[in-house]
Formats: sequence, structure tokens, C-alpha cells
Amino acid sequence: MNIAIIGAGGWGTALSVLLDGKGRRESPRWRIRLWSYEQSCVEEIRSQGQNVRFLPGVTVPREIEVGCDLAWAVEGAELVVLASPSHTMRSVCGKLPRLKVPLVSVAKGIENETYERMTQIMAEQQPDAPIAALSGPSHAEEVARGVPTAVVAASNDGELAGLIQRTFMTERFRVYTNDDVAGVELGGALKNVIAIAAGIGDGLGLGDNAKAALVTRGQTEMARMGVAMGAKRETFFGLSGIGDLIVTCFSKWSRNRGVGERLGRGETLEQILGSMVMVAEGVRTAKAVRNLAQKLGIEAPITNEVCSVLYDGKSPKQALSDLMSREAKSECIS
Repeated sequence: MNIAIIGAGGWGTALSVLLDGKGRRESPRWRIRLWSYEQSCVEEIRSQGQNVRFLPGVTVPREIEVGCDLAWAVEGAELVVLASPSHTMRSVCGKLPRLKVPLVSVAKGIENETYERMTQIMAEQQPDAPIAALSGPSHAEEVARGVPTAVVAASNDGELAGLIQRTFMTERFRVYTNDDVAGVELGGALKNVIAIAAGIGDGLGLGDNAKAALVTRGQTEMARMGVAMGAKRETFFGLSGIGDLIVTCFSKWSRNRGVGERLGRGETLEQILGSMVMVAEGVRTAKAVRNLAQKLGIEAPITNEVCSVLYDGKSPKQALSDLMSREAKSECIS
């Protein structure tokens, strides 16, 4: 199989390493092309054999072809993996030639202006292509090193979901299928906002009790929001929901949790983002989710407090106090 991976960040690079390894074990005819928008990144990978900026310490095999030309990247491709940040998805898809081969989104976010998911954007920009999503608890740093991981391939087309499953699945990377595309994508996007809140708690020095409460109530908030947007509630109890939420709220690799931790310690958002190379998707997603929740009349207290800290100048301590002192009520998990 010839596979194009669009986006040479940590996740795109990790998937290229994963698929190249599988291809060389199973068939000498596999070809992996990795596209980067930066020529310096291409030259770095070619000269040093690793993506030092986005995935340091991981060898990128020389068999993986790397370049900056989108038309070259997808030429002859039988599968195209879109690993660009969510806020660039529309632009990148629009610059691709018109494709008819399967497209798979591995980005986790919601477009701020339209509130659309990544596969919705892809379908608009590439109307002739079959569309799917791949999501779940999968930090690039661990996948690239062969740490056992399980994710979900989602598509309304069962055959396409099965194709994605067979293509990506290895003895170290297990892939399940799901027909709830909205739920799988929203789980991956919404959990980033909750992870910022978890990081704020870490930065404030809160304990395990606080994080357990936050993750539990955060999962309920995610499911409530997802159902309002057409997803199935049960999807949020699976790998792309609670699974991805857990890893993003607790992992040392989590950029969103890391942003929250630094906020909790007193840094400003401008200071944090100015020092980061990689994208923390939850920073943008939080604003979109808050606006959408207000539009739909959905209760989203954790998201509201995260946005207040990110964008309204509220102190993390005050946000915590306001969250804890909300009106007493019966537990509701729906």
C-alpha cells in the first residue's frame, strides 16, 4: 500500500514510523510519504534521521520519503492520513488535489468559526473521498517506541473502518472499529479541554481526590455535549472517550495537561504558548466548546472555568473556588 501522511508533527511522524515498520514486515511494496509544511523539518529528518523538533529520540527510517510538496505527497497514494493541527485542516485539505482515495483524520479539535469536526471539514473540501477518523489514547512518544496502544477507527462505512483497522493494526497497535464518527471525534476534542483543567489542578498542588472528581465530572460533561451534537452517549465510555480522557489528564506527555499545570503555577497563556513548539489543541477548542455550549443551552461548568482562566483573566484559584461552590445538586451522569 502507498500511504501519504500529511503533517510531520509528533503524531504524523509517529504514524509514519509505525506504518513503515509494518510495511517492511509484511510487504516490500509499501511506500510511506510524509509531508511537512516546513523545509527545515524535511532537511532535519533527512540529515539526522529523526524529527528533533517534534519527536526527538525516535529514528525515522530512511525508507520513509519526506517532502514539502502536497501534490508529490499524495501522488499514487491509496490512503491519505491527515495529521495537521485542527486549525489548519481546512486550509490543508483545500490545497490538496481532488482525491478519491480514503482520507483518515487523526487530528483532535473543533473548528472555532463553524464548530465543525475534522471529518466534516474534510468532506466539504474533498467531496469525492471516503472519510474516516482514527482516535484514542495514543501519545506519539509511546506509539513511535512500540508501547502497546489501542485506538478506534470510525466511519459510517463499515468496509472503510475495516480497511483502516487492517492497515494500522499491529501486535503493538490495536485498532477497534466504531460507526459513531461524531462520538469518536468529539471524545478526542473535548477531552483536551478537561485535561487543561486537570493540569491547573496539578499546578495548584491539588491531590488525587480532586483529579478523580474532575475526570469523572469531565467525562459526564463531554458526554452531555457530545449527545447534543449527535453522538452516542456510550461512545464516551470507550477508548476515544474515557480512555483518551484518562491518558491526557494524567500523562507527562500531555501538552494540554502541561499548559494547565503552568497556568496553575502562575504563568500567563502568552508566556506558555510563546515557549511551545507543538500545539495544545485544547486551548483553541475550549473557546469553541464554550460558545457552542451556550448556543445549545448545554451546561458545561468545567469548560466555562477553563475558558475564564485562558481568556478572561480569571485566576486558577478563583476558578477552582467557583467550580466547587456551585449550587448543590443530585449527581447526574446523563
